[in-house]
Amino acid sequence: MLLEESNTSSKDNSKEPPRNSQKLWQLSEKDVGNTFQTNTEDGLTSAEVKRRLDRNGRNELEVKKQSKFIQFIKQFNNSIIYILAAAAIMTFLMHRYSDSIVIGLVIIANAIIGYVQEQQAGNALEKIREMLVSKNFVFRDGEKLEIDARELVVGDLVNLEAGDAVPADLRLISADNLSVQESTLTGETNAVEKIEEAIPDAKLPLAERKNMVYASTAVTHGSGLGIVVATAGDTEIGQIQNSVESVKEKPTPLMQNLNSLGFGLSIAILIAAVALFIIGYFIDTYSLPTLLIAVITMVVGSMPEGLPASTSVVLAMGTRKMTKRNVIVKSLPAVETLGAVDIVNTDKTGTLTKNEMTVKKVVTPTHDFDVTGVGYDADGGVDFEGSLKLAGQTYDWQSDPSMKWLVDIAGQTTDAQLHFENNRWELNGEPTDGALTTLYRKMTGVDPEVDEIDSLPFDSAFRFSARLANLNNQRVLMVKGSPTTIINASTNSTDEDYWNNKIKELSSEGLRVVALAYKLVDNDVEEIQPDQINGLTLAGMVGIIDPPREEARKSIHELRMAGIKVKMITGDHPDTASAIAKKLDLDSVIRAVTGPEIDAMSDDELNAKIDKYNVFARTTPANKLRIVRAQQANNHVVSMTGDGVNDAPALKQADIGVAMGIKGTEVAKESANMVLADDDFADIVVAVREGRHVFDNIRKTIRFLLPTSFAEGLIVVISILLGQDLPLYPAQLLWINMVSALTIQFAFIFEPPEAGIMARGPRNVKQGLLTKLDTFEIVYVSLLISGLGIWAFDLLTGKGMPEVVGSTMALNIIIFGKIFYLFNLRNDHPVISKYFFQNKMAFYIIGILIVLQLGIIYLPFMQSIFHTTNINFTYGWLIPIIAGVIVLIVTELGKFIRFHLLQRNIK
Repeated sequence: MLLEESNTSSKDNSKEPPRNSQKLWQLSEKDVGNTFQTNTEDGLTSAEVKRRLDRNGRNELEVKKQSKFIQFIKQFNNSIIYILAAAAIMTFLMHRYSDSIVIGLVIIANAIIGYVQEQQAGNALEKIREMLVSKNFVFRDGEKLEIDARELVVGDLVNLEAGDAVPADLRLISADNLSVQESTLTGETNAVEKIEEAIPDAKLPLAERKNMVYASTAVTHGSGLGIVVATAGDTEIGQIQNSVESVKEKPTPLMQNLNSLGFGLSIAILIAAVALFIIGYFIDTYSLPTLLIAVITMVVGSMPEGLPASTSVVLAMGTRKMTKRNVIVKSLPAVETLGAVDIVNTDKTGTLTKNEMTVKKVVTPTHDFDVTGVGYDADGGVDFEGSLKLAGQTYDWQSDPSMKWLVDIAGQTTDAQLHFENNRWELNGEPTDGALTTLYRKMTGVDPEVDEIDSLPFDSAFRFSARLANLNNQRVLMVKGSPTTIINASTNSTDEDYWNNKIKELSSEGLRVVALAYKLVDNDVEEIQPDQINGLTLAGMVGIIDPPREEARKSIHELRMAGIKVKMITGDHPDTASAIAKKLDLDSVIRAVTGPEIDAMSDDELNAKIDKYNVFARTTPANKLRIVRAQQANNHVVSMTGDGVNDAPALKQADIGVAMGIKGTEVAKESANMVLADDDFADIVVAVREGRHVFDNIRKTIRFLLPTSFAEGLIVVISILLGQDLPLYPAQLLWINMVSALTIQFAFIFEPPEAGIMARGPRNVKQGLLTKLDTFEIVYVSLLISGLGIWAFDLLTGKGMPEVVGSTMALNIIIFGKIFYLFNLRNDHPVISKYFFQNKMAFYIIGILIVLQLGIIYLPFMQSIFHTTNINFTYGWLIPIIAGVIVLIVTELGKFIRFHLLQRNIK
């Protein structure tokens, strides 16, 4: 198994045929045969085939498999699971069985989600593997045999015909009008014309290696003969598989932040617990068992164990919203990740463009025309360029002889057929032919009908195709192809400067130029001879382009306004890619770099220069992977959008991979984190907005949970330090956490996005989830709520009230402190504003919480479990409401200082 590039194989070269220092496309037929020790007429002998098959193995991609049990167990090996497990054990030891079960279910759910994602990655590799399964004709021992592609070996002589799947990487030694569709590797829709001659250039991107064909591609027409130069994992598709397999997905920015926060909180609470136990032991206020229970109560009360569940629910809600917008999110954290990206890399063909080649310009000897309408839809027509010269009048194109001939030739020389399916036009045939068929349908309103006599397929040696047909009661030879070739064969092209200038104008706009010409012949002419292609009348030229999606242009503008840079990565020519980028307004200045130029850079050089470029042309899958890694090395949060097999490694490497659902390959969809079901690039803007919304709501949840949880722990800490009875019983602390977990903390799920969410730029993922101001707020709010609870407890017990009454009131103070703090955190606006009733679900949730509080205070069986008692309105409700109002006033004052006086400068 031999690769065409010597630096890509890691196998022992002693097992392979002798290697030539030149690239394979530079070698002559004789040199290729010698290099791979094969007879270029009879092929390999059966004995040699068996020897090579035994030595190198079958031509199939192998996937390293791990037992499903081990894959599932591995999902438990991360810090957040450890923290959850510790919380589950502590709650179990505290006989808090319901919470322990809930946390255990969260652990298992997280493990299942991770396991499913790993299985999907394995499916991606399996999809690639299936691409090599086919049957092909091979010459062995001088005989032509049909064999399973898996039995091919390096050096085999393979025959290719139209419709064949290319079974391995081949160096062509014969090509007869051969064209191969390589979109699975390059992402470009046009079939590539193949040749057999050696190409002297040593530095060629894959898309320009015209005497090479690759596994997983397909022959569209013509025939050829090639020598197998690489099989299985050494093929280009095999290298992609190796890249997908080797790419290790890292945790999303959100999960990294949550892991860091959870670990830090656990360490801080553990240190506080040890310090409190030591202090309490020396103060000797409590007996040792009582002190131990108090410390454990403080740990459980302080631990925001509801955070993972809340985060999962917020993410799940975002996932559900995205599904309604035709965006399928395969992992919950991916919902938020797009909200953090600052670079969106995207494929061109089919993503930013329609993947429907369209005639946009028509040039005749006397006029220039714009062609209206986009894609394969027949709506549209022609107008003088600029549309102003006709003053709104309809152009009678049939009165223009050149234009009429051009339209007829477009219809008569195309073999493409269009049919409407699944609410869209589908093409059978070549994209260029599809553009010409559509032009004819736009102008005439009908499909072309051809009375064909003979055809001459496109030949790369001559760079034109021809058709002999009866048209309008006369026999006509019609030719389409390279403008230069057609000009040289035409009699009315004496003004070469005119045509050359038009070619240059069209090419500068990224248009592919095709010339159309004709020649009247005698009615007894029955076949086309190459020497007849002269004395033509040049009807004109058409400029064809894969048109940009209008919604993509608008989406790019919105992403740029949101502080996100959009970069194009394509296998297309840099001039074409740059022209499309300008039409899409990708950036104020377009700077392009090619795959070969990237190959010439070291990783350090690429890292230093990567941010200068916004168009990456002629790229290979390896280039795409390096681009993403270089961007990540510069601390960017990177999204990759694509639809081809060639995009799979980069999709998996990116912080979030986004695949197209309709035109995307299964490999791309399996490698991505998110799939756009309707192939609409505009959905990315929706996803970014929802990602930022999700992060905001998660952050609000954290800012809510931490101070209210710490307040519960602080009540225990302050009581121990003051040497007084605990205001709250352990069961009451567990009740507070339980009802909060079931009700109030979920109010943030329904909080709508704040105004200007897309104008503030991507968040700094290195900053973490909490700013310095957030930390300060957590400290003073937890001290405020815990202080109010202890003050009320001391106030009542100091007046001779039973401790159970003081404890019940303190319980309600904590609950109402949470309720009023919720109103403060909902948004950045003053609590009394037009936004007060924006989240109606918050009021329903608060109502449920109050009903639960009524139950714990007044139901006898609840009183016995949670050490509560009947309490009058003043102590049970008025004082807690006043305490809650105090919390709201203080936090609203803090909000005013934060957003109006400090102006968000402190981070």
